[in-house]
Amino acid sequence: MKGKYHMPMLEDEYKKEEKINGVFYDMSPSPNYQHGIVDGNIYRIISAGLKGSICLAFMENLDYKYQADVNDDYVIPDVMVACDRKYLKGGSYSGVPKFIVETLSPATALRDKTVKKEIYQNAGVAEYWIISPRERAVEIYYLEDGKYDLKYSYILQDDAEEAHYNADTKIVLKEFPHISMTLAEIFENVD
Repeated sequence: MKGKYHMPMLEDEYKKEEKINGVFYDMSPSPNYQHGIVDGNIYRIISAGLKGSICLAFMENLDYKYQADVNDDYVIPDVMVACDRKYLKGGSYSGVPKFIVETLSPATALRDKTVKKEIYQNAGVAEYWIISPRERAVEIYYLEDGKYDLKYSYILQDDAEEAHYNADTKIVLKEFPHISMTLAEIFENVD
């Protein structure tokens, strides 16, 4: 057996999933590395901007129980900002996030743009970003009168010779106007 090692699979091995309307959605396997790079870029900028405040940023590691008083459904946003800490318990949050990002992957794109967008809208999340690493695109929705309104839509053009160059375009978080990032920062290191 020299040079060979086999690790048995465990029945209860970590598996990432979401539960929406009582249905479990498998989030495995992990999306491509660009997904994690984009989430990390945004998370780092927001976390730095929240330093010293009561608000906390989370990245892909907290279940959001969006209607905890009704059922045990939950989603796992890619990036989320929570300010009412009394709703943090164990590995979940049941308050209303101020801000959520979903980064698209082939397995989740439709759900992120439809079902989860509706969940966040109905929960009262003030700002929702949908990001496509492949297209290097960002859609920014603001909650207005109980409905999401698409306020900004960008596709990164980082060639300074092009007429529509926009890598230096600064995006400011509506609920946190002291936190901003450029399109180039969001997609830094995404090939």
